[in-house]
Amino acid sequence: MDLLNESFFKPKARVVARELIGKIISCNDVSGVITETEAYEDDEASHAFKRTERSALMHDSYGRFYIYFIYGNHYCMNITTNEKGPGAVLIRGLKPLNGIELMKRRRKCGDVGNLLNGPGKICQAFGIDKRLNGSMINDKIKVLDNNIKFRIERSSRIGIKKAVDLKWRFFTRD
Repeated sequence: MDLLNESFFKPKARVVARELIGKIISCNDVSGVITETEAYEDDEASHAFKRTERSALMHDSYGRFYIYFIYGNHYCMNITTNEKGPGAVLIRGLKPLNGIELMKRRRKCGDVGNLLNGPGKICQAFGIDKRLNGSMINDKIKVLDNNIKFRIERSSRIGIKKAVDLKWRFFTRD
């Protein structure tokens, strides 16, 4: 398996979000296959819609992890995109590969089917928090290409109230 390089993340978020399906994320002794993503660019549902100190990373970089705290109890992991303009891809779902017992302990969850089916669950299972915000891909969090293709579907993004017409959620049922 090859590490994805920074240039993989140069295109718009909606392109990268689709291309990330089937890739592998590895960090803190666990790994999983990406099964669900969402793209955010400069649309109204995006943190980058208005430039703030928090969203500057989405404007000024690609190939960096954008980790933020939400709803007072969950971290979310994104990877910045778009060489020209703001963007990031939210990692929404993974299929566990390695370190499943460690993920279960971190999440206090015995159900593998419920282990990584949400962005907050992923960060908890992988031991990811805001300390990794701004880090480069493949520094502490690795992103690898396993060269397996999946049938990819798309829909509207989940849990947003604005820009709901954009079908920038990508997932596989495989």
